[in-house]
Amino acid sequence: MPDAVIHAEGLVKSFKKTPALRGIDLAVRPGTVLALLGRNGAGKSTAVRILTTLTRPDAGSAVVAGFDVVRSPERVRARIGVTGQAPTVDELLTGRQNLMIVGRMFHLAPRQARQRAGQLLEQFGLADAAGRLARTYSGGMRRRLDLAASMIAAPPVMFLDEPTTGLDPVSRAQIWRAIREMVTQSGTSVLLTSQYLEEAEQLADDVTVISDGLVAATGTPGQLRESVGQASVRVVLRDAGPGTAGRLAALLGPAARLDGRVLTLPAPDGLGSLAEAVARIQPMAAEIDDVALQRPSLEEAFTILTSAGPSADGARPELATAGAR
Repeated sequence: MPDAVIHAEGLVKSFKKTPALRGIDLAVRPGTVLALLGRNGAGKSTAVRILTTLTRPDAGSAVVAGFDVVRSPERVRARIGVTGQAPTVDELLTGRQNLMIVGRMFHLAPRQARQRAGQLLEQFGLADAAGRLARTYSGGMRRRLDLAASMIAAPPVMFLDEPTTGLDPVSRAQIWRAIREMVTQSGTSVLLTSQYLEEAEQLADDVTVISDGLVAATGTPGQLRESVGQASVRVVLRDAGPGTAGRLAALLGPAARLDGRVLTLPAPDGLGSLAEAVARIQPMAAEIDDVALQRPSLEEAFTILTSAGPSADGARPELATAGAR
């Protein structure tokens, strides 16, 4: 992908005799979010450490913001922001002081650092707490301050390594909103690692799933969902009696399958299939509780893609093309 802001090919990394990455490819398009998903130990954090110049790969290559991570690490570092799995704020400083110090480290003038800190405190909902010591902040506030610090120099590329781990749902939603605003307002390109499938659904334009140090599949969230199953129409009956179920099944055709009060049938045309099913069951509307179109979830796709083991040569041919573009 020649226009990718982050482009890695064949990354390999082992720690002693333990392989962490076994030849993965990654690409992040400008102004988009790529979610890198995988179980614990899949290699997500190792990939991030290589791309942020903290670890050298054993083999393969990676270019970030136009520069090779091995040959020009200092140029890469000047163009990226990184938020790790744990906040790195100074608890003995206020929120504003934390941001201003980081700004000065990026050679912003004092006035510019203060102005930028004020903008970010407002953007991340921390303006009212700007003068408080960071040690008085909640976990969610510290994570937002940490993310704001990584953005102080407005980097074109951001790496977010499990940024919402351990946060409550409200704090997680605040972080998601801040990330969306960062991408839409600044055009920042983001590589996000996460174990929360809902997080990928909320934020990602593209998803790469890795398992055992290999790429299992790449595509949009929709493509990955479709790769593991077909949409279906789900009809819930008010009465599970055989007479009612039999009449409904007759209206929907032989593809319909009944399980208790729930009858399902394939929906190859998505909403078109749903509309057709609704039209067919209209005569029995009074005996139906609900009708809905169901698609496979990203969680289902993740479970399937990360549960299949690699073949003898290390490849996953049945998975790697599932959502590939």
